[in-house]
Amino acid sequence: MPNYDALRDYLKQQTQIEFVLSFAQIEQIIEDDLPRAAQRASWWDTTRAEKERMPQREACIEAGYVATRLGDKEGVRFRRADAKRPRFK
Repeated sequence: MPNYDALRDYLKQQTQIEFVLSFAQIEQIIEDDLPRAAQRASWWDTTRAEKERMPQREACIEAGYVATRLGDKEGVRFRRADAKRPRFK
């Protein structure tokens, strides 16, 4: 199983409020292949099943980011948990 400490450390170094990483970029960061389950949105969703501890979710939460898999299944959007969403009129 991949160690997601490297992902946590990478996220902690980011200054952007929101950005996207492809699965290939994440694999480079963790220096391992992601499991097939990473294709499922629920595997990344840090707001879902909060009591269910999963290392990739914990890495995002510890770094202060909310993770959401993109609809095209090609990557993950990371957004600072404390960032305010823009209001649309």
